[in-house]
Order: sequence, then C-alpha cells, then structure tokens
Amino acid sequence: MRGLKRLAKKGLGEMAFNAEGGAINWFPGHMAVATRAIRQRLKLADLVVEVRDSRIPLSSANEDLQPQLSAKRRVIALNKKDLANNNIMQKWVQYFDSCKQDCMPINARSRSSVQKLLELVELKLKEAITREPTLLVIVVGVPNVGKSALINSIHQIASSRFPVQQKMKRATVGPLPGVTQDIAGYKIAHHPSIYVLDTPGLLVPSIPDIETGLKLALAGSVKDSVVGEERIAKYLLAVLNSRGTPLHWNHWNNRKMEGIRYESPVKHEYNLKDLQPKRRKIPDVSDLLYVEDLVTKVQCALYKTLLEFNGNVEDENDLENLIELQFQVLQKALKIPHRASKARLMVSKKFLTLFRNGKLGPFILDDVPDIGSGS
Repeated sequence: MRGLKRLAKKGLGEMAFNAEGGAINWFPGHMAVATRAIRQRLKLADLVVEVRDSRIPLSSANEDLQPQLSAKRRVIALNKKDLANNNIMQKWVQYFDSCKQDCMPINARSRSSVQKLLELVELKLKEAITREPTLLVIVVGVPNVGKSALINSIHQIASSRFPVQQKMKRATVGPLPGVTQDIAGYKIAHHPSIYVLDTPGLLVPSIPDIETGLKLALAGSVKDSVVGEERIAKYLLAVLNSRGTPLHWNHWNNRKMEGIRYESPVKHEYNLKDLQPKRRKIPDVSDLLYVEDLVTKVQCALYKTLLEFNGNVEDENDLENLIELQFQVLQKALKIPHRASKARLMVSKKFLTLFRNGKLGPFILDDVPDIGSGS
C-alpha cells in the first residue's frame, strides 16, 4: 500500500484538515458549541452509544472524546453494516472484544438490528437500573454515521413498548453531514425512566493524518464540497487498485461482466441520488435494471484497465497514470458526454454515489490492527 500512501501525501497532500483555515476548514461554529455541551452531558451519562461507520471503524472515532468515552459504560455501534464486508467486520468485532470493548455491527434502519442493540444497552445498564430512577443514554459520533436514524428506530421501538408515551417526536435525518445541529432528548422507557440524547456529529478541530481525513470524506462524514469530489474519487480509485479489488469483480458480479445489458428504447432519466435513503422517488424495475447495468459497466471498465495495466500500483507515478486512464473509461461507462463541461466532476459524483450506496460491493477501508494493540 506504499503507492497509495505516497499518492495521498503527494497528490492530495495540499489538503489541510484543520480549524485555522487553509484548503480544508471543517469545524462549523455549531460544533464548537456542541462539543462543550456534549462534554458536560457525558459527565451525567449512564451509558454511551458511540456510533461509528462500519467501513471505517477506527477512522470514524472522534479522538478528542475518546478519553471521556472510554471511562463510561460504552457500546460501539458499527452502523451501515450492510455496506461493509462481513468477514472483515467480524475481525473488527474480535479486535474490539480483545480490547474489552462492547461492539455490535448494526443497520440503524432495521428494527431487528436495533432491537438487538437495545438488548445489549439494557444489559449494560442492569447495574445502574437497580440504583437510579432515571437513566441517561447519550448517542455520539462523527457526522453522517447514522446517529439520528438510530434514534428514530429506537424511538419507534420504544413507542410500541410504551404506548402511553406522548406523541412521538423524531430526530431530523438527512443525507448530509451536520444535519442534527441541536442536542435533543427522547424518552424511550418508563420505570426507570430512560432518556436517549441525540447529538450533532462532531469532528475534531484538526485531522493531522491525511488518509484518515480522506476516509472520512469518502464515507460522507465531511461534505464533498469541502474536500472536492475529484480528490475523493481519486482516493477511492487508489484504494481499489492497491487492493486489487476490481480483479475480483469478474467473479463477484452475479450478472457477470459479459452478462445482460439493459437497453431502454428511450433515454433513461433516473437520478443516482435517488439511491440514497429517504429519497422520495422509489425506483421501479427499469430503474433498478438501469442502475445494475451501470454498475456492471463501471466494474467491467475498472476490471479491464487494472487487468491490462503493466505498471506497478506500489509506484505512485504508475498509480496516478492508471487513475487518469480510469477516469476516461469511467466517463464512458457512466454515460457522461465526451465534451461535457465539468465531466470529471460528474464522473466523480456518480462514482462516489455508487460506492456509498454499496453498489460496488461491501467494503471496509480501515485495516484491522493486530489483536492486543489497543483501541
């Protein structure tokens, strides 16, 4: 992976993830205020649910809060497990277990998945429940890991358990990082009373490691416009090529590289943004076939370019040349006009949308540390 790390430092190294300004400035004013408020609430919390992205189990941790979080009863919820490689995720669970840290992969939009998380939370609170009439659970995490979606699912389950509650109030959920900007509390149980607090997503003021910053951007925890879609797409291609992922797609894709192609008699107007959760437009059969065909063409294009590549992906210059070629073939695969203005931006946006919605397959960006190396 030397070529990848060198490329990150060389081609993307001008990015400064800091609060002082520069090329990257991702620490909105509400984060500074919320950080202080969250630190005060953490002192009162009986349990913390720290939500992380399953694709970046370490990179999606807020390092500034770790000393306080590790001192509390804590459950790490690895959300978006449907987008992560299950075999590698189980190794992450084993790693956290070796660190004596409770951890559970979840899908915040799945009732059964959240139900299992609640059972673990109740187990962790068992000692406190015998002593306290009111308990406080706080949900924390970096932006866009699914905290509010989790809160909504918890509240729906609690409302079915305790119908005498007042009319349900939902947390605000959106596809962009930083949507939940106020700290809001939700009562989820009686006898004892259990309150769950949702909080804004918080990044540290400074992210000194460029690759960690790029992983956060790729997972959507930093707004694309802050880092630049093309930079993020280049990083994704560098990761895929360095790991040889496209070479496995020829066997993984159930339609096969030479399989069926969807050809519509009219121009298809489906917007890939509608793949995101909570979008209003529900895809029909033709939409699904269109997306599936698009994915097959993208995978085929990247598979062939890497298969025919004569260079060394460990060499940063060779890797850059390969990525440049792949941008060209992706433009054709994604059906972007050859002379379209901002073609590279359009390629980057569509490519990232497919990845973030799991259309390129399950993936985990963080490497599992050696057992016993600490969390």
